[in-house]
Amino acid sequence: MKTNIIKACSDLGVDIDGSDIGPMVIAENLKSDKINKTITINKPKCNKSNDKNDLKKNLKEVNIFSKEIYNSVIETINNNFFPITIGGDHSVVIGSALGSKKINKNIGIIWIDAHLDYNTFETTITGNLHGLPLASLNGICEDLTNFFDGEYYNPKNTVVVGYRSKESNKEQELNNIKEMGVTVFDNEDIKKLGIEYVMNKAIDIACNNTDGMHISYDLDVIDASFAPGVSVKEEDGINLKTAYKIVDILKENISSIKSFDLVEYNPKYDINNKTLNIALTVLNRILENK
Repeated sequence: MKTNIIKACSDLGVDIDGSDIGPMVIAENLKSDKINKTITINKPKCNKSNDKNDLKKNLKEVNIFSKEIYNSVIETINNNFFPITIGGDHSVVIGSALGSKKINKNIGIIWIDAHLDYNTFETTITGNLHGLPLASLNGICEDLTNFFDGEYYNPKNTVVVGYRSKESNKEQELNNIKEMGVTVFDNEDIKKLGIEYVMNKAIDIACNNTDGMHISYDLDVIDASFAPGVSVKEEDGINLKTAYKIVDILKENISSIKSFDLVEYNPKYDINNKTLNIALTVLNRILENK
């Protein structure tokens, strides 16, 4: 199957600039005969809010942007192409994952990330909207999904892999997750159980009584010593062997993957293209098997 690459060029979900450039840099270096075409979607022109007291930073603009991504993913799937969305901060996934869900009615989701991204407008302490997208995909942040009229992802088929955040409001996010029934495998689980067990279990949960899954891969799941080019770094991440093993396990289940994201590459913080090369390796391994 041929792939449409959707460049989701936005950093409106985070108060750190630069991740809007990431998709352009990645796409310029991504070469594959599996690519049908590349689509560019730029963030709306606006005065980006970085006000620490603004707990709904750039909400209007993020919704406008998400709707464009959403429509692009729907069009891609309807034309029988596989959608890969390259971000951009993790809020870009609101549009991509919901676009996939609109067409693939009964799918689960695996969220590979150092962060839960499960804040709500009641629990966020930063107002950075890239901390809310997974919650929005489960239908509890409807202000972020005003363009969507379908069924949200079932929390019972929603899995987080690689969580290790030390954010001060993590207990509130964990409470949100627990109440909704989302499964979380944190970094300690990976160390204790091994990535093969964790990923195979995650796939079982996401695909339980569903027709497949959406995959969202945030580069900050990888330790910053290997992948410095991200906006929000967390200590003690996975190594490259584990990062690529995740992709290899996904390759073994490629027929179940209905859509794929790679997000949070920020070229402003990369060193000697280390993170860029990781992003390209991940994407090429998915492309060669789709």
